[in-house]
Amino acid sequence: MYICMCNAVTDSDIRRAAADGVHHFNDLQARTGCSDCCGCCEQEARATLDKAVQQVRLALPIAAIA
Repeated sequence: MYICMCNAVTDSDIRRAAADGVHHFNDLQARTGCSDCCGCCEQEARATLDKAVQQVRLALPIAAIA
């Protein structure tokens, strides 16, 4: 599903970025351009990134967290 229509950023793009280590919204913007135009998608993009980061953190082995 498209999250940012201006820059054609999908929820899959955001999940992939989180899996690649993007955990902050400003880093997501730098990588994808998401929400740097009209800003209408910012709330949904932030929520999608937050959820993806939580999923990435849950998937990490315990040794990687320590």
